[in-house]
Amino acid sequence: MPDLLPYLEALGVADPAGSGWKVVVFTFLLAALITWRFTPRVREFALRAGWADEGGGRRQHQGRLPNAGGLAVYAGVVASLAVAGAIRPIVVDDVLIQLLAVLLGGTLLLFVGFLDDQFGLSPWLRLLAQTLAALLAYGAGVRIEAAFGSPLDPLLSLFLTWLWLVGITNAMNLIDGLDGLAGGIALITAVGLLFASAQFETRAAATLVLSALAGAALGFLRHNLPPSKIIMGDAGAYFFGYVLAAAAILGYVKVTTVFSLVPVALFLAVPILDTTWVFLRRLFAGKNPLATPGRDHLHHRLLARGLSTWRAVVLLWGATLVANLFALWLQGIPGPAIAATGVTAVGLLAFVVWRRRREA
Repeated sequence: MPDLLPYLEALGVADPAGSGWKVVVFTFLLAALITWRFTPRVREFALRAGWADEGGGRRQHQGRLPNAGGLAVYAGVVASLAVAGAIRPIVVDDVLIQLLAVLLGGTLLLFVGFLDDQFGLSPWLRLLAQTLAALLAYGAGVRIEAAFGSPLDPLLSLFLTWLWLVGITNAMNLIDGLDGLAGGIALITAVGLLFASAQFETRAAATLVLSALAGAALGFLRHNLPPSKIIMGDAGAYFFGYVLAAAAILGYVKVTTVFSLVPVALFLAVPILDTTWVFLRRLFAGKNPLATPGRDHLHHRLLARGLSTWRAVVLLWGATLVANLFALWLQGIPGPAIAATGVTAVGLLAFVVWRRRREA
């Protein structure tokens, strides 16, 4: 489509004349469609199987709410990537190992999260599974490279990669406390990272994964906005968190100073700040930060100040978007691409909110 070339060039797309960007758009749309249509079926089956959380207490919903939404998200991501790879194999040939490692690690955490949703697992068992997923990604080259010129660089690289992947996985799970909150944050972050990775041909794996993740987040949000019909559960939150964290460092993060991770961390600033605050607060209170549930998260504090669920969710969505746009600016992404990120994220959220309220 030659008429689109000037726009794609202005956005800084690495290969505007090629067909790779068409595959990315197709993957996003397919993931959104699959998740959009498949989630109600997962909801019906989950209700029959008893896969549901009770409302009340620290949870915001009332009654029994299906908690297997992560299965629909997973289906949308994996199916769309499989179809995209079948249509244009050359897109994934050079990055197949990394793609498979990210998906395999995400699959492991989806399974562990699902078991935790239904039966409850020890926090140490969950941490072990997250560590295995992090080591899998590291072994496939999805890592934060330490480049300080010291003999300890490999160990530091391993530690930073583990800390990033495990930390973000848990951060996304902890922020998932209001209908639509984690799904919206995942959508905004995936879009922001997508526009960043699209600037470089070497980040094809991240671009493809992020397009599928953004589409699945959009499709799931249709059913997860307040009042939610289904929640993603630990399974979905772990999957979103791990894949976003892996995609954020896929192929281009090298640490040379203590501040090198700041631009990348800004994409996920809201979950990181929320988790850091809760972790330190519980630790200083003498509680186990990994095992203690509570109502001490950012969204709980906003509700306590009198905000409605919708206003609290939109406020945290807005903070996530601002952080993503700032992260893009710090990374030197072209102005048109930054603007397009904001317009795309707001447009997608507005569309899914409109559709949900129209059918309410």
